[in-house]
Amino acid sequence: MRTPTAVVAFLLTCVDGSSADQLKGKMPKLTYPETNRIDVTEQHFGQTIVDPYRWLENKVSQDDAVRSWIEAQNAVTRSYLDTLPGRDHFRQRMTELLNYDRYTVPRKRGDRYFFNVIKGNENQPSLYVREGAFGASRLLIDPDRWSDDGTDALAIWSASDDGRFVGFGIQTDGSDWRTLRVLDVDSGETLDDIVEMARFTRIAWAPDGSGFFYSRVPKPADGTADAVVANHAVYFHKLGTDQAEDRLIYATPERPELLHGADRVSGGRYLTISSTPGTNESSLTIVDIQSDDWKPRTVVADMDSAWYVIGNDEQRLLLATTHEAERVRIVSLDLAEDNPKPKEIIAEAADGAVLDSAVLAGDKLLVNYQLDVKTELRRFTLDGKSGGTVDLPGVGSARFLEGNAREAFFVFTSYDAPIAIYHYDAASKTVTPWVEPKVPIDLSRFDVEQRFYRSKDHTEVPMFIIRRKDVTGPAPTLLYGYGGFGISQISIYNPMYLSWVEQGGVLAIANIRGGGEYGRTWHRAGQLEKKQNAFDDFIAGGEFLKRAGITTPKGLAIQGESAGGMLVGAVTNQRPDLFDVALPGVGVMDMLRYDKFTGGALWRGEYGDPADEASFRNLLTYSPYHTIRDGQNYPAILATTADADDRVVPAHTFKYIAALQAAALGPKPRLVRIETRAGHGGGLPVDKAVAQTADLYAFAAYWTGLKITPAE
Repeated sequence: MRTPTAVVAFLLTCVDGSSADQLKGKMPKLTYPETNRIDVTEQHFGQTIVDPYRWLENKVSQDDAVRSWIEAQNAVTRSYLDTLPGRDHFRQRMTELLNYDRYTVPRKRGDRYFFNVIKGNENQPSLYVREGAFGASRLLIDPDRWSDDGTDALAIWSASDDGRFVGFGIQTDGSDWRTLRVLDVDSGETLDDIVEMARFTRIAWAPDGSGFFYSRVPKPADGTADAVVANHAVYFHKLGTDQAEDRLIYATPERPELLHGADRVSGGRYLTISSTPGTNESSLTIVDIQSDDWKPRTVVADMDSAWYVIGNDEQRLLLATTHEAERVRIVSLDLAEDNPKPKEIIAEAADGAVLDSAVLAGDKLLVNYQLDVKTELRRFTLDGKSGGTVDLPGVGSARFLEGNAREAFFVFTSYDAPIAIYHYDAASKTVTPWVEPKVPIDLSRFDVEQRFYRSKDHTEVPMFIIRRKDVTGPAPTLLYGYGGFGISQISIYNPMYLSWVEQGGVLAIANIRGGGEYGRTWHRAGQLEKKQNAFDDFIAGGEFLKRAGITTPKGLAIQGESAGGMLVGAVTNQRPDLFDVALPGVGVMDMLRYDKFTGGALWRGEYGDPADEASFRNLLTYSPYHTIRDGQNYPAILATTADADDRVVPAHTFKYIAALQAAALGPKPRLVRIETRAGHGGGLPVDKAVAQTADLYAFAAYWTGLKITPAE
């Protein structure tokens, strides 16, 4: 998510030889904007809850007071950040480090291969096509032309089976809403078809290219973009018709809280619809597109397990599932049967590896496994016989993402290896580079090490540590975490990180519980009533970094976004003495009201329902907004959010920062940076991502004592 060009030739911190501590004394005194407190109290299960900043939940577009508050906060924050000596260096260096071409895995449709590229310092990825896997590239869609500031993005796209059409979704200002359009690949012209109100959707073409399936919600009665997500449904849009004529394929009016994701593998006979209340578990409904009536047929009715469709072999559907397998197995469902039951093809791995995903390539299954958060690519026949492994360029993360009758493509990356794409020939089993980017930095200077540490309950937790090879003693450290929704923090190349590491700082990524690094058991150990385990893991990670002499005594910064932003807020309240800087981004900070906004109700399976007494009492123990410890000495805090975030609404951060600023928490700053014309992160222009990360790193460097010197 970032950008690059040449080395800056001047020092940006400590230019006069002063120490970081001396420079801290020269910073201007902060005066926070006044935030009105309004008497709002409620009784929940005999507990009085005070919510004096609820007025900050009002819509920015409709409340002048909220808008004025945002402007005042940004003015104070901007005046402070502009004084930080490392900010301009980080901004320029990140721009330099991102100055190379970044590709996605190509998808073969007909004889054409479609893929995204960000060339150099472009703000958004464009869509290209090749005639043949190694042919010349042709630009199809350039979203950088859609807006002056790069805030319109190509959010999703899908090519028809014959490669004639591309359906694509336009994302504006980072919103989760999509407007769908269709491109004629031969002419380069955009058709007249317009589909609006698409949300949490894919685009799945009918085999004959006559139209596509997608998911949408009803248009909000008041027209606002931040309406609660409900009554999600799957529709079919026939090319050349008005959206009002779109055919309803599947809906559950009796359960309006469910999301329905429709997809179809290229060449596949079946449309598959996964329905979920927002957890990783789902039911599965199929539509036989070869039938005349397109009648939905539910083949997995319960929502106790996850089901991921790999493809179909005639009427045999191949799936990866957590059904009777905490670390995932591959099964088949024979759709010729009236009541198909799962038949195991590949059992849960005996060595503890977690099956991550799989693709079909010819008559083989190419399966991606994670073993201690490192990837292995394994081959199997369609009846489950092992066929060995695929050699990888190194230790890191890899994943087959696309396969067809003759070939497959996979990506490989690590913290010190940029994302490269490889072509796999199914017949010869040979691997050929498709794209190997040349990055503007000497990666041989860096070292990536995996360590394990013990959490509060003695659970062993993995952590990746990235630093320069010549940094052997304690150094200011940025500790990153997420720990939610079963999402694994795999090793991936991020040039922004390296701008911190090349300055002598340490980057640490903690694979805490709540993620999916060790399967569903690892996820469940950090969700719902066990959420505290995730916080304990992260706190133990900070203690380990200090105990092992990796970070300096006063040089530990922590960062996380979304669920990770909540993590940072929670652990800062629990252990303000342990951390020196906290960078919570787009966090879920009011855990008692999170389900009241947009898609928040979808997270009840992860956090618990605030309307349930047991869940309420658990949420209250760690809700960042409610557990601020007045009178404690807090770390320096720079929170980030965006005014158009319609996933984790900015009110979470607004209320949290208002409460922080009102409390007596010591002399360090408690600031918020509010991005405009941006959302939850998706579609954020590269230049905005660079500017925000430069601010965060300069803030962290200043308060951890990391001295900034020019890159070599």
